[in-house]
Amino acid sequence: MTRLTQAIKNLTRLTSLSTRVLADATGASAFVQRPPSYTVPAFSGSAGTAGYFGGGNTGARTSGIDKIAFSADTKTTLSATLTAATDSLSGMSNSGVAGYFGGGTTGTNLNGIDKITFPADSKTTLSAVLTNANNGNAGMANIGVAGYFGGGFDGTPYSNIDKIAFSADTKTTLSAVLTNANYLLGGMANSGTAGYFGGGYDGTSQFSNIDKIAFSADTKTTLSAVLSTVRNSLGGMSNNGVAGYFGGGSDNVGEVSGIDKIAFSADTKTTLSATLTSARRLLGSMANGGV
Repeated sequence: MTRLTQAIKNLTRLTSLSTRVLADATGASAFVQRPPSYTVPAFSGSAGTAGYFGGGNTGARTSGIDKIAFSADTKTTLSATLTAATDSLSGMSNSGVAGYFGGGTTGTNLNGIDKITFPADSKTTLSAVLTNANNGNAGMANIGVAGYFGGGFDGTPYSNIDKIAFSADTKTTLSAVLTNANYLLGGMANSGTAGYFGGGYDGTSQFSNIDKIAFSADTKTTLSAVLSTVRNSLGGMSNNGVAGYFGGGSDNVGEVSGIDKIAFSADTKTTLSATLTSARRLLGSMANGGV
């Protein structure tokens, strides 16, 4: 009986740990934004449940949202739609609760934020809006706490970072700003610790720097590690608690196939020997972290 009791206790501990790992597994990634004819941003849905792709351009902009159920990799299209047919927006999520699409363009740049509440997949539009109407921004999230939209473009590039507190869907703008005013940057997060914005373009110059937002105080530092090349239109995603990756993009020579890895323990960079199948820019990215 003593052994049986101990076995039950051990199983309970394992179940609790598995639940925590799964809950942290999604939503840490953010997705790079594209010029109008290419963007189809995405965010992860409730932990271990589904992912969502919203907006984009097929020759005409769309407001549709497609859902991929992870259990069988099947697709459904939500009855809920974005407020407007939009491309070049960004997505982030509070895994298990709701996902958010922010900014983008209908031909006119937007500052609105649409919220998709899980599991009903219903849409509301926040009363809070981005500081600037913009497209080409990047998003990332600290699960259970807040999401962040950084950079963007509306005739001029921006360096500000807007924070959406998940508890009340309120917006504040960080006193910390990106090192460079830019757009077409990448974003990803080590949920619970920090988020990262990398690369980008200001209309003249491309960048290789990586800015880190420490979630504890929303302070910014710029890593000593930099991307292998200056680049924009790259993808960012993360294995929560372990490492984040920035891949592809476009540099001063052409498209890039390389993938840079940022080890979260020391914020050091290595470049993978593995590369994308082809050099490319304007790609989307996501991660199944921790599974």
